[in-house]
Amino acid sequence: MSQGSLESPCAQVTQAENEASSSSSSSLIPCPMKDSSISGTPSSSQCSQSASFSSTVTTGTSLSRSTEGSSSQEEMEKSEGGSTSQEEMEQSNEKVELLISFLLQKYQMREPVTKADMIGNVVKEYKDDFLEILRSASERMELVFGLDVKEVDPISHSYTLANKLDLTYNGMLSDQQGMPKTGLLIIILGVVFMKGNCATEEEVWKVLNMMDIYSGRKHFIFGEPRRLITSDLVKERYLEYQQVPTSDPPRYEFLWGPRAHAEVSKMKLLEFLAKIHGTNPKSFPSQYEELIQDVEGTLTPNINWAATLQKAPH
Repeated sequence: MSQGSLESPCAQVTQAENEASSSSSSSLIPCPMKDSSISGTPSSSQCSQSASFSSTVTTGTSLSRSTEGSSSQEEMEKSEGGSTSQEEMEQSNEKVELLISFLLQKYQMREPVTKADMIGNVVKEYKDDFLEILRSASERMELVFGLDVKEVDPISHSYTLANKLDLTYNGMLSDQQGMPKTGLLIIILGVVFMKGNCATEEEVWKVLNMMDIYSGRKHFIFGEPRRLITSDLVKERYLEYQQVPTSDPPRYEFLWGPRAHAEVSKMKLLEFLAKIHGTNPKSFPSQYEELIQDVEGTLTPNINWAATLQKAPH
């Protein structure tokens, strides 16, 4: 593949990094906050878990240089005599960013990718560090874009990119040149789930604001976020957005839509949240107890949502 074939996704990631570095935070999602609790929680137990979830969001999900910087600093401390130079670390980080853009392009084109592709087109002279670069890129693809990088053939070292949680939505249906929106959808579904399956608009925006995502401010990955979460994802049947009963002045809340109920395993979602928090699902006892009592397979399976949405009026 030629250098020119990477221009579009590279430009997107470059824009992402430039905008991130020019903001008050150097990462897509800032480091954990001292006060990450969400107001309006119904009980002290639920409040503790909601705060823990907020910390999960702010800890794990990042195109961050801050995370890489911390890792790189540890590597420097471990190296004898500080032999790892700042320039080498920056070049390695750049390879991670370029690999992300390369993988996004493959996802947009629905093409598999091999180890040889990644080394030949991106990693090049850093081939000895390939596994570490791929690991860093894969973690960020998972946490920011909601995509899993999976090895499908260990002999040919062929990889594919799959939607996290087996969602049938990739967030690029109306804009094939855009970036996947699945990561944001997973975060919102997580907020709703952790808030007892119903989250007020204020609670959702408080978490999104921690991620430097604000209503009315165009985001370099997610576009105009208010339209995305109150209109696009509602039309896709992943979210329900409704007025809080008897609220005056009117206030609004989010619930899971029928497509989310049909496609998303709450246990898998909880496992994902626990993973990025560095813990296990039992650390969220209220949600875990709810899930182990649920009967698997009671939700409507295998709905052809593409056909359903085509027939639905907009």
